[in-house]
Amino acid sequence: MAAEAINLEKKFDLIIVSNLVGYLDDVQAVFEQIQKVCHEQTKIIVTYHNHLWEPFLKVAEFFKLKTPAPNVNWLTHQDTKNLLMLSGFDCYRQTRRMLFPVYIPLVSSLLNKFLSKLPLFKSLSMCGYSFAKPSSVKTPESVSQKYSVSIVVPARNESGNIENAILRLPKFGRHQEIIFIEGNSTDDTWEKIQEIKTKYQSTHDIKIGKQPGKGKNDAVRKGFDMATGDILMILDADLTVPPEDLPKFYEAIATNKGNFINGCRLIYPMEKEAMRFLNMVGNKFFSFAFSWLLDQPFKDTLCGTKVIFREDYKRLVTNRKFFGEFDPFGDYDLIFGAYKLNLKIVELPIRYRERTYGSTNISRFKHGLILLRMCAFAMRKIKFV
Repeated sequence: MAAEAINLEKKFDLIIVSNLVGYLDDVQAVFEQIQKVCHEQTKIIVTYHNHLWEPFLKVAEFFKLKTPAPNVNWLTHQDTKNLLMLSGFDCYRQTRRMLFPVYIPLVSSLLNKFLSKLPLFKSLSMCGYSFAKPSSVKTPESVSQKYSVSIVVPARNESGNIENAILRLPKFGRHQEIIFIEGNSTDDTWEKIQEIKTKYQSTHDIKIGKQPGKGKNDAVRKGFDMATGDILMILDADLTVPPEDLPKFYEAIATNKGNFINGCRLIYPMEKEAMRFLNMVGNKFFSFAFSWLLDQPFKDTLCGTKVIFREDYKRLVTNRKFFGEFDPFGDYDLIFGAYKLNLKIVELPIRYRERTYGSTNISRFKHGLILLRMCAFAMRKIKFV
């Protein structure tokens, strides 16, 4: 008998996403598509492998004890819960099973049926399960034209990326304002910005300016001061965070999934040259530090794309001196400020891309020491007051 074709107009009572999320290019997009075949009482079960097992499975592949797999997404419980929330689901339960994936009579049953249910051993189990249901938040359609948006693009020596920032930027929100802030470039970035403003003035609302000081933080502040939109966004001119992903940030904040949306580059595998090894180590260290400082899981503190309502940003500015004025990038300035305002901070996973033009403006050691100093200062202000 031929298998019955799936009717995508039908609503299902139970949907099981079995060991699929590791192979998806965009997990959030797939979860959002699943929403279309859900009713209010639909239950979703998502299964995936524990990220702690990654090195063991790689060793098994090396010794040909396991079929080789492509480069996959290793999602934690928190990653999966966060992606479900961003996609309009309420993740109400998570658990793990299977401590020992090889069958040995009696031994496998003892380990998997009993030991894997105990504290500590449970967290080491191989298979993760997340249970979710559709949440009651507003649908994206109800807010698609609700808010205007200001997108600030700090640009230093990024001449080759300026036009692509315009061409690749999707339309979203009630009105879109794009603000290029040039930052003491040694190439023709300023001339290119002026050229692009003139070339696209009939189709885009483009503002331009030169930052008064140095550093990305100074450029972002200048752009935010010029902004008139309800929602403020940062898009780095290197375009390593794709402009095509900005509608996700809009939807997340517009549907009240969070009050401060922080991009996260460390969920999906990234392109080979997207992030240097020492930068990766530094990001991992600061993610652990921030998770402890702010009492919530943090994966990526230094992703350039951050989104906040303009009214919240105005309140953040009045409290800025509380954490000091020595952040060169502005990432910590915004995160600590959002924390002090008790805003709900949500990380939104994105695919981090390689540069196609220019080179990084980051000094790993010099700027890393400044960020360490800011963490120490914040620790005194937050943890030991």
